[in-house]
Amino acid sequence: MKRINEYKKLFGVEKEIELKTLKSTYRNLVKEWHPDKFQEGDEKREEAEIQSRRIIDGYHFLVSIAPETLEANNDVYQETINNSGISDYQHNGLVLEITFLDGSTYEYFGVTKPIFQKMINSNKLNRFAKRSIYPNYIYRKSKRDLQEA
Repeated sequence: MKRINEYKKLFGVEKEIELKTLKSTYRNLVKEWHPDKFQEGDEKREEAEIQSRRIIDGYHFLVSIAPETLEANNDVYQETINNSGISDYQHNGLVLEITFLDGSTYEYFGVTKPIFQKMINSNKLNRFAKRSIYPNYIYRKSKRDLQEA
C-alpha cells in the first residue's frame, strides 16, 4: 500500500486512476526530469536520473492497477482464479504474491499477516483465496506467463 500511495502522490492521483490523465502527467514529469536536460557533471543530472527511473516505474505500476487495465484483462484473470489452482505463494510486508498452476503470478496489496495466516492454515487454500483474497484486495499481474520451450 505504501508503494501505491507513493506513486499516486508522485502523479497527483487522488482516488481513481484514469489512464488518459496518468499518461499526460507522465509525459510532463518525464520532460521535467529527463537527464538530458542537465549538463554532464551537474549534480542535478544524477538526481534527474533517479527521479526519471522512479517516474517510469511509477507509471508502469499505476497502469497495471488502473481500473481500465484490470477490466481489459478481467477475462484472463477470471479464467486463472476460477480454473487454475495455486502453485506457490509468498507474503512480504503487505504484499501477497500468488503463482498459479497456469504459470501466471499476481500480487495482492494490503494483505495483512493475520489474513495470510488464516489462508495458510485453511484446509482449502483455493476456496479461502476465492472468498477472502481475490475480491477484497487490489491486484496486478506481476509476471508474464511461463512459456514452454
